[in-house]
Amino acid sequence: MTRVAVLCLCAGLAAAPALAQMPKYGVTVKADEKTDFSKFKTYTWEHGWQAYDKGIHDQIMTSVDRELAAAGLTKRDTGTGDLIVTYASLRRIDVDINAKPDANGVLPRSDVGTLVVLLLEPGTRKELFRARVDRPIEGNSDQVKGTVDAVVKEMFAKYPTKTKK
Repeated sequence: MTRVAVLCLCAGLAAAPALAQMPKYGVTVKADEKTDFSKFKTYTWEHGWQAYDKGIHDQIMTSVDRELAAAGLTKRDTGTGDLIVTYASLRRIDVDINAKPDANGVLPRSDVGTLVVLLLEPGTRKELFRARVDRPIEGNSDQVKGTVDAVVKEMFAKYPTKTKK
């Protein structure tokens, strides 16, 4: 019995590094379970870790504004809203360490974009909603804008007032 447990432990430890290196692409959403999202009516934007490309920054803001409007929220340009909205974006290169290198010894690489949208409570800055997407990026700036629009829609499909109908 102890041999089986030791063998299972060894097999798990041997597989852990390979599993830890596998990138996880897709959308994850976390919403505060104790918060009644239906009471929120307005929001204001706060400067975050903005996209380097101004066109992509504008697309992110436009897409988030559209989805928040669809959830019944109104954007306020001045003053304090019921929520603070901010986002962070970054671009990275993922390397597939499990793949076979090419003729020059280079492992396959892919451009990956990460977008995190946060809804915060004014005053306490408590995180009420967090949506994150990690997705390979392909194509030019215009194609990336289309991807941004699609992933923001996917993120807010899981917004609490939309899922509790």
